[in-house]
Amino acid sequence: MASGMQHKNAISTATEGLIQAQLELYHHSLGYVKSVALRAATELGIPDAIHRHGGVATLSDIATETGIHPSKYSHLRRLMHALAVTGIFSVEGSDDDAEYKLTAVSSILVEGGESMCNLSPMVHVLVELLKLTMLCSIKEWFTDERASAMTLFEVAHGCTPSEMKAKKGTVGMFQAAMVADSNLVMEVVLKEHIGIFKGVSSLVDAGGGHGAAAAAIAKALPHVKCTVLDLPHVIAGAPTSRDVQFVAGDVFEYVPQADAILLKWILTMWQDEGAVNILRRCKEAIPAGGKVIIFDGVVDSGTSQDIILKETQVLFDIVMIGVDGVERDEQQWKKIFVEAGFVDYKITPVGHRSIIEVYP
Repeated sequence: MASGMQHKNAISTATEGLIQAQLELYHHSLGYVKSVALRAATELGIPDAIHRHGGVATLSDIATETGIHPSKYSHLRRLMHALAVTGIFSVEGSDDDAEYKLTAVSSILVEGGESMCNLSPMVHVLVELLKLTMLCSIKEWFTDERASAMTLFEVAHGCTPSEMKAKKGTVGMFQAAMVADSNLVMEVVLKEHIGIFKGVSSLVDAGGGHGAAAAAIAKALPHVKCTVLDLPHVIAGAPTSRDVQFVAGDVFEYVPQADAILLKWILTMWQDEGAVNILRRCKEAIPAGGKVIIFDGVVDSGTSQDIILKETQVLFDIVMIGVDGVERDEQQWKKIFVEAGFVDYKITPVGHRSIIEVYP
């Protein structure tokens, strides 16, 4: 009798395990739906709508503010329910009486919000059909011999990311996303880690795009002479600034002299050979007491218990496969620093990225 009961319990446990496995599998498979729902919220301007209502808005408020057609009202409720369950918004009440509020996540999707950092443009860059199509081509890229000399993006779309941006006219969208990211990162760095600029009187933001990071440094530290180096077509679209000098050039060929060289989200775009070459140009540009300051990911070695941090870092690494880039752990960073001729470094984690100070 007892053995029969044990057998029944074992079957029940095995069945529960199968159902749990199925649940987890479907949860992973539907991850992209969370992303597109988030993108829809930013495109519709839902975070702004809630913000304009003092941080609390009903479905009716949101529909009116965003211009959603009355026939889609019930579907808006479903979208908002999903966004609340996944933590983008919070909700109190139910049905027509439900009131939606901004969370820490959605508060940085607001134009003119408290932090002054609107990351909606970054959502539009990270969540796009081109990237999804690219990542759905991984099997072909891994196995097709014809793809061996091509990036994953080229296999999926037949051109480079730069060529695609030019063809679709999305260069401005990409730069807006980089500016948004820089605004948030620099707000944190200049409040919590301003000491990294101690003793620096001149700085070059190499590959600095439209100069958001350099402008933030110049505003906070007026004594620092800030220069942005980037390709001619990028510099041509940059805003005029009295605080930042823009120089057109190629970081692989020459970096202007300065006490510090800033590389924000640049080296992740390159395999080791390219990253080492960039670092060598930077080493030539700084004095003996200078340094290179890198804002980039340092993939966790397994010590952190923050699953969101771990997943974000490895997911970024998969995205970087598409453009032949790479996210690195500390040992991989150390390898390219040594190869480029540097002798020491210091890593300070800041969210999913880190500040890496590298010394010649």
